[in-house]
Amino acid sequence: MNAGSLDLGILWPAFAAGLLVLATHVPLGMQVLERGIVFIDLAIAQIAALGVIAADALGFPEHGIAVQAAAVCAALLGAALLTWSERRAARYQEALIGVLFVLAACLGILLLAHNPHGGEHLQELLAGQILWVGVPQLAALGAVTALLVIAMAVGWTRRLGRFGFYGAFAVAVTASVQLVGVYLVFTSLIVPALGTLGWSGRRRVLAGLALGVAGYAMGLLLSALFDLPSGPTIVCALVVAAVVAAPFRPRA
Repeated sequence: MNAGSLDLGILWPAFAAGLLVLATHVPLGMQVLERGIVFIDLAIAQIAALGVIAADALGFPEHGIAVQAAAVCAALLGAALLTWSERRAARYQEALIGVLFVLAACLGILLLAHNPHGGEHLQELLAGQILWVGVPQLAALGAVTALLVIAMAVGWTRRLGRFGFYGAFAVAVTASVQLVGVYLVFTSLIVPALGTLGWSGRRRVLAGLALGVAGYAMGLLLSALFDLPSGPTIVCALVVAAVVAAPFRPRA
């Protein structure tokens, strides 16, 4: 344990990024659970990551506007495909989502096959680099988060039907996956939703946000104190927070 490693200059931007991710992922995750398409987040996150890998393979500057555009376009194309498949084959939607995830993951591996830093790049996309989030990245994520929260609050996403949900989902995941990684995107969506089963309405969203905040705070502190990778540590902390919160759920 190293208490001297608690550098607030590094931890506060990472925690702020976590709060922004939770603001959109908690309510969207509850919709995902209700729709029974749990692995959509992994699929869309992996498709967005594929867009990043493809842009990198074409030589575009890392974190540049072209890379961000490639990630958003890839995720929106995935959202459009899933909207179409839900209309045509809703019974097999979860299986199709799984196939899309595996396909995007394998295409990403193939694109990185001849990249000497491919393994490192792939690990960054999976586990994230939340500790290295800067103020410009926070500002961009904050702007996207504000737009999505407003759109969901006033019902714009509902008016667009199926694509409204999938499109909002794609934008939210694309905005967060490059900062926190695929694993933490999935956990931020699903674990608060699972940990608040039994709650309903606004109370459930607030409980999910509280659970998420506790998990991010605990994970970041533990990763700093014990010099552990932040993304995986936060994932474990979120699961622990959900387990601890389980006995306090309302009984039917």
